[in-house]
Amino acid sequence: MKMILPGRNAAVLAIPLLFLVAGHPLAQDKTGTTQDVEKRLKAAQKPQAATPLDSVIHTLFAAHTFEQVALAPDGNSIAWVEAVHSKSGAGSGSTVIYVKNLKSGTPPRRIGAGAADSLHAESDIAWSPDSQKIAFLSDAAKKGQLQLYVTSAAGGPTRMLTNVKGFLSNPGWSPDGKTIAILFTENATRASGPLVAETPETGEIKDAFFEQRLALIDLPTGKLTQITPADTYIYEYDWSPDGKRFVVSSALGNGDNNWYIAELSTLDATTGLMKSIYKPKLQIANPVWSPDGKQIAFIEGLMSDEGATGGDIHTISSIGGEAKDLTKDMKASAAWLGWLPDKKILFSEYVGGNSAIATLDPTTGKIEQGWSAEGAFSSAGIFGFVLSVASDGKTVGGVYRSFSQAPEVVLISGTPAELKPVTSRNKGLSAAWGEATSISWKNDGHEVQGWLLYPRAFDPAKKYPLVVNVHGGPSSVALSHWPGSHDFAAGLSGMGYFVLYPNPRGSYGQGEAFTRANVKDFGYGDFKDILAGVDEAIRIAPVDPNRLGITGWSYGGFMTMWAVTQTNRFKAAMAGAGLSNWQSYYGENLIDQWMIPFFGKSVYDDPEIYAKSSPINFIKKAKTPTLILVGDSDGEVPAPQSYEFWHALKTLGVETQFVVYEHEGHLFASPKHQRDVIARTLAWFDAHLRQ
Repeated sequence: MKMILPGRNAAVLAIPLLFLVAGHPLAQDKTGTTQDVEKRLKAAQKPQAATPLDSVIHTLFAAHTFEQVALAPDGNSIAWVEAVHSKSGAGSGSTVIYVKNLKSGTPPRRIGAGAADSLHAESDIAWSPDSQKIAFLSDAAKKGQLQLYVTSAAGGPTRMLTNVKGFLSNPGWSPDGKTIAILFTENATRASGPLVAETPETGEIKDAFFEQRLALIDLPTGKLTQITPADTYIYEYDWSPDGKRFVVSSALGNGDNNWYIAELSTLDATTGLMKSIYKPKLQIANPVWSPDGKQIAFIEGLMSDEGATGGDIHTISSIGGEAKDLTKDMKASAAWLGWLPDKKILFSEYVGGNSAIATLDPTTGKIEQGWSAEGAFSSAGIFGFVLSVASDGKTVGGVYRSFSQAPEVVLISGTPAELKPVTSRNKGLSAAWGEATSISWKNDGHEVQGWLLYPRAFDPAKKYPLVVNVHGGPSSVALSHWPGSHDFAAGLSGMGYFVLYPNPRGSYGQGEAFTRANVKDFGYGDFKDILAGVDEAIRIAPVDPNRLGITGWSYGGFMTMWAVTQTNRFKAAMAGAGLSNWQSYYGENLIDQWMIPFFGKSVYDDPEIYAKSSPINFIKKAKTPTLILVGDSDGEVPAPQSYEFWHALKTLGVETQFVVYEHEGHLFASPKHQRDVIARTLAWFDAHLRQ
């Protein structure tokens, strides 16, 4: 599901809601089972209790995480953004930037704005073309307001370049090093994106929005000039090799909603004149110029979330014309790309439930895989698969993580490709969950893959409960990853459960045909794939078929709501930010453009296609005890969707519990609330699936 911007919460506020502070159920029946859930939850929340749950939650919050990696153009240094932990082990909201000289072997050195030991939000590293300077964003001058700074990579004073009000992101140096481009949303009250908590609106509600524009900053004077039109939202950009033009992805009007219909344009850096060169059939991302300036490469595919990129690699002439799909039959999904000096395209990809790095020759279409592993190689956080490459194309930087390896900054270079760690921030951190194995099964002619996470301290002589965790999206993928504060499902493994992470049709990893296989079919073929995965897990592992649960967030929350209205096979469920009624959702959410490619038409033109996939229309079949969690400021899947499902279950006498978290968007930001989600989910499944 997709994303949001300031001032679009009218539909949400128009529906009465009851709110609940985490820890106190909004509604529940009077059965002993639900009371048992509360007892387990309260016991789990006691700070003095050194329980297995304490160990699991501690580990989920303990890993140091890296939000960005940037390799210097000359390949001699690397910089990264690292989240700062509070004393409790949770993220503090502050981030720091480190630089390491790869040739000298000296320890990493922190750079930043403000006093030497002060903590701020610092991010968005950009190296100058000569590798001598680093631009970055920091809120050192005023908390919550990022400004652009520049400092010497070798050390020295830091210069503040901007003094603006609004949201800045993604600085990029011009090829001659004299100008920095940046995305600027003037006077914005919050960061862009549907995962962020919405700003409530009152009074007359209008379709007002803030446009993210491309601005240029002159290095000598610090003067900022916005060069794109005031009515156009710019999503991504790339400088042309000669520094005279940009390629941008953009759309008129509402930024979060219209990303799904963004076009590709060129932009004159001097005059600001924009020329549309490609109107895609689906969604586009990651446009980049070829080294000779004659072509532009980009990724196009069916994408349900801005930032969660997957699709085929296309190229188009920089003056426009017909776009060419260079990977039409590729059984993988490209996630990021960049041009190499030899005019080949380096790209990262999802292959099944694994990750890989490969090159593509645009002339011949030949693909050569250079590195792969059963882990996520990323430098863009929970979404993204972005790499950083030296100018010679021989060294790649990023973050490596897997179910067995906590995140670390790494380099990949050589032939054959070799992975070399740069950091050891998580050395000694042990997994609080069991071993993971990739499994596959066939269903309806599809080869489906998933990850089966074994219980910690697994005993093959015992039978264990299993919980299915369905990923969001639906255009996304479950990879081998180091679980963090948002992965409540991994905590179940630490508490003695099998956990299945399926990649049903609609997921990335097997090419565009597979990703599009759930179009106009939500809850049918994809749900059959999930059930077949459960059967496979039962076949190969000691899973108790009478103790099955299902959970998920966003699209996974929808699939959980769908599951309990289609079968009584699951004995417990937790639906996070779920979607119960596609028809009402269309008018409540703030990003309805994402739905057209999946349903074919709007709900007003074809209400039946939305009705057939709405769990609420099958609610009388529901018997499964269901926990429902959501944020009160979620613009991507608004809280009324959860309220509607809870109300129906309560009315029909199905055991349920509903928790609404204060000032949380689609992705929870508060560590306290994140911990409560984990503890409450584990308590719920423990109460219903333990023997």
